[in-house]
Amino acid sequence: MNEPIAPVLHKVGNRRHEWMLRPEGRKTWQRRRLPLIGRHWLTWRGGHNPRTLERERRLADKRPLWWLVGLAGLVATAPFLSDAMLQIAIVFCVFAAINVIWTLIIGAAGILSLATMATVGLGAYAAAAANVYLGVPWPLMFPVGLLVGLMAGGLLALPSTRIDGLYYALLTIGVAEICRVSISQIRALAPQNSSINNVDSFIPQDWFLQRPGLLLGFASAFVLLLLALLLFRLVNSERLGLQLQAAREDEEFSEAVGIDYKRARLLVFLIASGALGVIGAYYAMLYRSISLNIFSLDQLLLMFAMIVIGGMGRAEGAVIGTAIVVLIDRALIDLGPLRIILIAAVVIIVTLTTHRGLADARSQFRAYRNRIKSERRAARTRKGGEVMPEEATEIADKQLIAYRRFDKRLRDRLKALITPELIEEHRRAPLGPHSDALARVMNYFRRGEMSDKYAILQEGDPGSWTYSVMALSGEPGKPPRVVDDRHYGSRDEAYHAVFLLRVNDLLES
Repeated sequence: MNEPIAPVLHKVGNRRHEWMLRPEGRKTWQRRRLPLIGRHWLTWRGGHNPRTLERERRLADKRPLWWLVGLAGLVATAPFLSDAMLQIAIVFCVFAAINVIWTLIIGAAGILSLATMATVGLGAYAAAAANVYLGVPWPLMFPVGLLVGLMAGGLLALPSTRIDGLYYALLTIGVAEICRVSISQIRALAPQNSSINNVDSFIPQDWFLQRPGLLLGFASAFVLLLLALLLFRLVNSERLGLQLQAAREDEEFSEAVGIDYKRARLLVFLIASGALGVIGAYYAMLYRSISLNIFSLDQLLLMFAMIVIGGMGRAEGAVIGTAIVVLIDRALIDLGPLRIILIAAVVIIVTLTTHRGLADARSQFRAYRNRIKSERRAARTRKGGEVMPEEATEIADKQLIAYRRFDKRLRDRLKALITPELIEEHRRAPLGPHSDALARVMNYFRRGEMSDKYAILQEGDPGSWTYSVMALSGEPGKPPRVVDDRHYGSRDEAYHAVFLLRVNDLLES
């Protein structure tokens, strides 16, 4: 005896894969906030499952999770890296921190400054000179770098109020070159090949360039990167960032509603310049020396390539671009000058294939995929259905397109069943029994939507009832409308009149 085969059920479509929680409906949500800034750890949105009607919480922004996975993976793999790869990781953290702060200037503030490495170099030279010549201990080198960075930022911020764009970029390049030449001419500041050596450091002398020193240097560089990301978050997501975002949308409107976006830009520029000065002091302590290479145009162009590859205006873009360029420049050092050509090729490919760097590639791919899907849906709707091609791209619930297409085919079949004999059959017996063809037509009419559905209104006194046809609005509180002024003496005549109206609507659809 053959056993019955269980049916195989296949899922038709699926919801987007999201991080989802199902809290109890009677409990209130407790969303924890970050200290000092009052923001939430994660951004959740509430809703319900349309099938199970269960309460759900969906993670609206998954970027914090990706940051956690990436940074935690870097920390977990660092102890197992070789000394050469550990040095590359340290360089990555330092330059990623610089690029994150630079993103505040060119992204949030909208000031195209190319004097980033000049500010870092000035902070490094000032902190190193204070330590070597004035005996300032290494913990106080950070305030020295902060002060010099603020002074350099203040001098660079003054021209930004009068000129911007390419002219300001050329000006900052000139300022960086002036700083390099000036320091090279001050023999008392840097007598040995324009460099300052024997700078005190948080890394003990015995550990310098040794495994413990490299691990300590990576830990400190990683903390520096975290502080740079925190500063980016505090500035870009709070009041200053919102003001600058409004100014990027419409400067005239922002000024009209009282937003002083120029002051906000200058303030962000000063904050970023002070942070770059601190990074410069850390740079001098990390390598126990500082030289003019930090002012070189080659280094500036590599930093600019990192921003272009990753994407301007986003912290994740600065980190991704830095990782790619540092890996090519440091890990493939055996290639020699070819690695610079490889970086240039990556920059060209990224600029030709993406709009705003690799950080925005995911959203750009989604937009491209949705456009292709919309074009395919539009092509399908040309074959039948009540959805126009230009309308199909705007319908969010694609089940509606399938339902309209099915309803179109069903109406075409029912139109073939409408004959004078079918109409006469309904006139003789509106309430049945009905043939198979008439039952199919009546079932379709009964399943119609409530809006504009016909109904019978009974009026008069008992024994002398009269009937008229109304059309329901389908909206609560909105009365039905009168279809015509005709009155019928019996209920069967009114039923048949409604049937004729529905048949006429079916044939004209």
